[in-house]
Amino acid sequence: MTLQQTVARIMPPDETSMAAARQRFADIAMPIGALGLLQEAVVRLAGMQRTARPRIDRRAVVVFCADNGVVRQGVTQCGQEITALVADNMGRGRSAVCLMAKHIGADVLPVDIGVAQPVKSGRVLDRRIRPGTADMTQQPAMTRGEAVRAVETGIELAAHCAEQGYTLLCTGEMGIGNTTTSAAVTAALTGAPVELVTGRGAGLSTEGLQNKRAAIRAALKLHRPDPAYPLDVLHKVGGLDIAALAGLCLGGAACGLPVMLDGVIAGAAALAAVRLCPAARGYLLASHCSDEPAARLLLDALDLRPFITAGMRLGEGTGAVAAVSLLDLTLAAYDGMLTFDELGMEAYTEQA
Repeated sequence: MTLQQTVARIMPPDETSMAAARQRFADIAMPIGALGLLQEAVVRLAGMQRTARPRIDRRAVVVFCADNGVVRQGVTQCGQEITALVADNMGRGRSAVCLMAKHIGADVLPVDIGVAQPVKSGRVLDRRIRPGTADMTQQPAMTRGEAVRAVETGIELAAHCAEQGYTLLCTGEMGIGNTTTSAAVTAALTGAPVELVTGRGAGLSTEGLQNKRAAIRAALKLHRPDPAYPLDVLHKVGGLDIAALAGLCLGGAACGLPVMLDGVIAGAAALAAVRLCPAARGYLLASHCSDEPAARLLLDALDLRPFITAGMRLGEGTGAVAAVSLLDLTLAAYDGMLTFDELGMEAYTEQA
């Protein structure tokens, strides 16, 4: 599907199914709202899947790997060769997200969307648009056409997962320098000051943080990305992984698949997706609030409340996988508990 076709297909979640899920929670023998945000998430899953008994038994973690030319500005503590190494490790099933996903029965689909160096593992899907973006402090990160191709690659992979019978998607990414591009995208889309949205990433020194902020300011001043046009933002100061993740969010929504967001990079991508199609928000779930400074701002802009606040900032989709395990536990109670009537007890009521 093209981007335009995808946006046209996205429908709001089903209110009838959500009402039925709320009634199920009211009927089962637990205090009102006892499972909090997890309970609300199950209700939202019902609306996304258009059934009062949602299922997330088949889930895929789609991890987009890409490099970012802005690393030339000293915004990271390691070189972009690390991206290819970690992508290879994902192909072998040995990265953090692979091991965590295996534990909950999720499949990891690593994707080379723009790694600068060759990825050796044949288990990494080759969807490379270009070998990393350009240095956004000198020229646009990519062309507008490349940004559209990256978004449509994410859409394509969401559709592929739907065809394969997956019932939930998790976002993942890996790329040295992508907290810089995500901060630039966040600043461009929200108008927030660079200092407010830029953190130390993978442990930058104070000097490195200053370089990172300076690079973002320079890119925004040079290109003046228009927040009214998310593709303008993505192609000027974004990353191939961010653009593809935006497409995954849109493609998931078009296919009726819930999309569990990971951290700050996924949040920036999701905001771009929602700006392209506001109805896509109805299919997004927030796993956790990353320790990166932009995370809370992005979640507020998306009007999403995360399940987990644990200072996580690994990326790869690890936070999303952790949140799925919590949904598994919630659905176990939702599906298996007896009702008040079956137990022969009075239901809880709201007290004044």
